[in-house]
Amino acid sequence: MKTYLTSGMLKGRQLAVAAGIRPTQERVRKALFDVLQQVVEGSVFLELYAGSGAVGIEALSNGAQEVVFVEKDTRCCRMIEKNITVLGTGMGKAVSSMFSMDALRAIDLLVEKKKKFDIIFLDPPYYGDLAKNTLQKLSCCDILTHFCVVVVEHNKKDFLDTEINQLTCFKQKRYGDTLLSFYKVV
Repeated sequence: MKTYLTSGMLKGRQLAVAAGIRPTQERVRKALFDVLQQVVEGSVFLELYAGSGAVGIEALSNGAQEVVFVEKDTRCCRMIEKNITVLGTGMGKAVSSMFSMDALRAIDLLVEKKKKFDIIFLDPPYYGDLAKNTLQKLSCCDILTHFCVVVVEHNKKDFLDTEINQLTCFKQKRYGDTLLSFYKVV
């Protein structure tokens, strides 16, 4: 399967996607980066449940200073690394790193490493508690900058609280059955 970058300096470039992976739809990524365009340049970006890595690579295309990818499927990790290598010359001095592990465990490791993120995007498998559990964990740990934006891609049937500890949902955008919920630190 193939998908294309929708914005930034690499707009129109093709990404390879591992078989069986549901990448964030191009129209949803385009809308996401339309919303984030004022804050993505120079940011430190975390993509949890990275899958295809399309969102993190799109962040690099839009000028993110650093992107950390977290994905436990090693096939997906290899594909993300391959895409970054192929596109690398167009991303300037941006830095990326990969953690091949469970997202909740990776959050603990990032806390230990004292990492801080300006934008966090998560797209866990639909129809479960992973989105809610991950938001709860993020809201209780010290990896969010004071102006951090956390974005969750989820199915419209997956209910997420509007307030989770220090996180408050300030915007939602719907694209068919897909919902993007935007949270900020309060």
